[in-house]
Amino acid sequence: MTQFDHFAAWLATPLGQYLAAAEAAWFDRVGSDIFGYHAVQFELPLIDCLRQNRIAWRARAGRSGVVDVRCLPEQLPFGEQSLDLLALPHGLDFAADPHAVLREAQRVLVPDGRLLITGFNPWSLWGLRRFKPGESAGTPWRGNAIALPRLKDWLALLGLETLRGEYLCYSLPVQREGWLSKTRFLDPAGDRWWPAAGGVYCLEVVKRVKGMRIIEPQWRRIATPRAKPAPVAEKTTLNKEI
Repeated sequence: MTQFDHFAAWLATPLGQYLAAAEAAWFDRVGSDIFGYHAVQFELPLIDCLRQNRIAWRARAGRSGVVDVRCLPEQLPFGEQSLDLLALPHGLDFAADPHAVLREAQRVLVPDGRLLITGFNPWSLWGLRRFKPGESAGTPWRGNAIALPRLKDWLALLGLETLRGEYLCYSLPVQREGWLSKTRFLDPAGDRWWPAAGGVYCLEVVKRVKGMRIIEPQWRRIATPRAKPAPVAEKTTLNKEI
């Protein structure tokens, strides 16, 4: 089983269901306003990232499981500039080469195409959970946990501009449903008072392509000499004798 398979199984736990519901709501809000012709979600069928999107041609890609296209995130079998929307729910958290995944996403997106990313915030209580001794390798705490400023630098280098971002999941990262219910009040409070402490970050990214500007040469104007006026014959007055 891949790390994505372990993560998909973890989403069935109480904490995983809490995360999946929060992320699905974010994808619904953001994806409903994105238009185009082709949309693809990579992995995690339990989080339907495209259910509120109105693009007619939609597909799910992944390394295993029930998918329409089986592939690696670093080698997407789509043509250059062919996708209007690509959703990567935690696609960078469990990739062998996250930067290669972003390069591939940049390649397949059309100009002004959208990339939707979710990932674990390493500077949160959820991120600190990975340092707890005895955690299983199949849990999400063993992912890459890329810091958001570092991720934004990678995106900028590839010409991918962050339009908006949001943090989710401020409740304690525990599996007991009772504790999860008691700490749900942290979601609205955290979003207002300590937004950067959310367990998950969500980014809407657009591919920018700089337009070409034709620079015309500075033509030097040569003054055209004015033509001299033709000489006018002087009128001669003849004195006639009477």
